Amino acid sequence: MKTPETKPSTPRLSDVARHVVFPDGIVTTAWPRIVAQCQDMGVEFDTWQHGIGSIALGKRKDGKYAATVGGVVLSIPRQVGKTFLVGMIVIALCVLFPGMTVLWTAHRTRTSTMTFQSLQAMVKRKKIWPHVAAIRTANGEQEILFTNGSVIMFGAREQGFGRGFDEVDVEVFDEAQILTSKALEDIVPAANQSRQPSGALLFFMGTPPRPTDPGEEFTNRRKKALAGEANNMVYVEFSADEDADPDDREQWAKANPSFPSRTPVESIERMRENLTDEASFKREGLGIWDANTSQAVIDPIAWGEVKDPASMAIENLALGISATPDRSMATVSLAGQRADDLWHVEVDEQRGGMSWVVRHVADRCAKNKIRAVVIDGADPAVSLVDEFKKAGITVTVTTTRQVSSACGQLYDSVIDTRDVRHIDQPQLNVALSLARKKKLGIGWVWDPLNSPGDITPTTSMTSALWGARSTNVKRAGRGRQASTGRRAVVL
Repeated sequence: MKTPETKPSTPRLSDVARHVVFPDGIVTTAWPRIVAQCQDMGVEFDTWQHGIGSIALGKRKDGKYAATVGGVVLSIPRQVGKTFLVGMIVIALCVLFPGMTVLWTAHRTRTSTMTFQSLQAMVKRKKIWPHVAAIRTANGEQEILFTNGSVIMFGAREQGFGRGFDEVDVEVFDEAQILTSKALEDIVPAANQSRQPSGALLFFMGTPPRPTDPGEEFTNRRKKALAGEANNMVYVEFSADEDADPDDREQWAKANPSFPSRTPVESIERMRENLTDEASFKREGLGIWDANTSQAVIDPIAWGEVKDPASMAIENLALGISATPDRSMATVSLAGQRADDLWHVEVDEQRGGMSWVVRHVADRCAKNKIRAVVIDGADPAVSLVDEFKKAGITVTVTTTRQVSSACGQLYDSVIDTRDVRHIDQPQLNVALSLARKKKLGIGWVWDPLNSPGDITPTTSMTSALWGARSTNVKRAGRGRQASTGRRAVVL
């Protein structure tokens, strides 16, 4: 029986959630249809789940989902039931609407596989299974196919899942605390061609990011919602008090609306016992956001995975130069190609002031075959161009567009293609963790003014790598020509 859409009652989530933000103008909700379909399939929801479902599927007068643009953002601790809730929503949508396409992504393959297994168990329920045509379990093709042509596909963002899709109706970003802008650029456009009259649905769900997580996208959505700037987003957060005693069971109940009725005491005790770092338990088990959540652009874990202390560049050598806004510190970085054709980056020199830079670079160019010396046109170090000219060094000054391209190139080389290596220098590691970005059109550039420290190792490295790889550079000059064969850099 088809259940008509009705006007939603005022959500009572505020009784259990710390923050509930939803768009103005919701006049109807598709939630009753989901509830009715799930009841037919033997599934019922708790009160807090009804509240989220009602606003997540809320519609404006034009019949579009009110959150079709900003998405449904859920900051919820582990062991609450968010996978069950969102999973049943997408299963019901797939049953109700033939040809529905859902992409369910997680950052890691392991998480994606675990979620796939959870949803397999859900659709194998006696009253849901007749709607399922097949389940594909091969790696790279994990799918649940329905008899009406709908499909839920699962994959890991770290493996590039989501690129190239179109006509996607629902996108679920699991582990949203580890969600990069690159992943969003790959996947979100697939929803632009949704064939559903109500528009596409985007779900972002996760726990508060760790200080080392690339949690900028998730963090920014939370900030926007709490600042009252989210007029097209649903945001729901369950969390304990910021100063909560991690052993206080009343705080457990505050953070977890399923405790203790559906989430037993031993489940929380298990997390408390095994997450020995108190801050970790507060994030994972109690949903408490760190006061100074990191906004690192490049995942420190991914950066660590491309380290190679023995790495060395032997050709296509380039130097990048950068200075702090107050000109109190400058860094020269080196990039080039290795014998195995991977790319290499390192900090060559970092000192106070800028008076040493020209002499240092001229010495490097005299002793090595340097193809390019690169400075960002907006960097304070660009003031050295005339001095370099007097020293016989031609500098390539990059445009804003080239700088944006260089930033994206570095990001892709670490996160996506993993074709770059570094020698694990502490000053470069720290600078990369501190480096923040600012939007620039459809791209971005590094933002020294809003980064909490000196990021010249990052900015100079970015310029050097671009100089090593680009064909659009000016030859530095004063370089010693290599004789025959490949030759390692001599510094």
